[in-house]
Amino acid sequence: MAKTSNKIHRGFGSVLADILIYGLLGLLALIMIYPFYNLILTSISSYEELVRPGLRLWPQKVDWTNYQIIFSDGQLLRSFRNTIIVTLCGTALSMIVTTSAGYAFSKKWVPGRNGLLTLFIITMYFGGGLVPWYLVMCDLGFKDNFLVMFVPGALSTWNMILMKNYFNTIPESLEESARIDGANDLRIMIQIVLPVAAPILATISLFYAVGFWNEWYNAMIFISTKSLEPLQLLLRRLVIESTMDLGSEMANQFRNQNKQIHSRGMQMASVTVATVPILLVYPFVQKHFAKGIMMGAVKG
Repeated sequence: MAKTSNKIHRGFGSVLADILIYGLLGLLALIMIYPFYNLILTSISSYEELVRPGLRLWPQKVDWTNYQIIFSDGQLLRSFRNTIIVTLCGTALSMIVTTSAGYAFSKKWVPGRNGLLTLFIITMYFGGGLVPWYLVMCDLGFKDNFLVMFVPGALSTWNMILMKNYFNTIPESLEESARIDGANDLRIMIQIVLPVAAPILATISLFYAVGFWNEWYNAMIFISTKSLEPLQLLLRRLVIESTMDLGSEMANQFRNQNKQIHSRGMQMASVTVATVPILLVYPFVQKHFAKGIMMGAVKG
């Protein structure tokens, strides 16, 4: 008996369509990747190479001067430390608040649930204004306070709604069986619901972590002490002013050697240091990311 071939013969049009689609996707990927590549390329280029006109695809000589300076500068290291603390503490606090609120609003027996949820949703569309908000924050003691960078924004209504909708997809039979065994609501949430909700927890954690890592607005308004400044506020001043007060011993050594330092190379090196750490977080949560978004977006 002759063996039947499992190969599917595709027409010329189908092959051409695949080539065009993959070519377009490859071009879009290149367009998105090149700015990051140019960022790193500029940060490791020498002063002579940066002042030379023309397009560069690779450095003629790798120069780590910019990174040596920024890692020896005390101000940038303090700002980097502040941003890490804000990101870790802010994400932890926000996840506790958001998870608790989302779990409570997912229960139909909670008294006044719809009214309270409406009040939360109103805050997504209406605000009290910048001046009243500033006065309230000052009255609460957040002026020049490190906590202002993550406590006022501890709860995102949008993230809470995503969490609530995901909790609504969990079968009630799981909670009922645990309640029959004598578990209370807090134990059910911690030991039953949260392990099942790992995708949405990873997704919301990433949202909060990125938001706190990029935090600079509250710090710009309320923080006046330079030792409390986050990294993003320092970078904002660096990019806008195109200068950096380099008072470190390493910078002074380069000045004594009459070695020129290009401000754009310093900017790109600082931005690279601020960008890479948060980009490295995504691979650890990306397997949960798509599932968490799709399930959390389902109307509950």
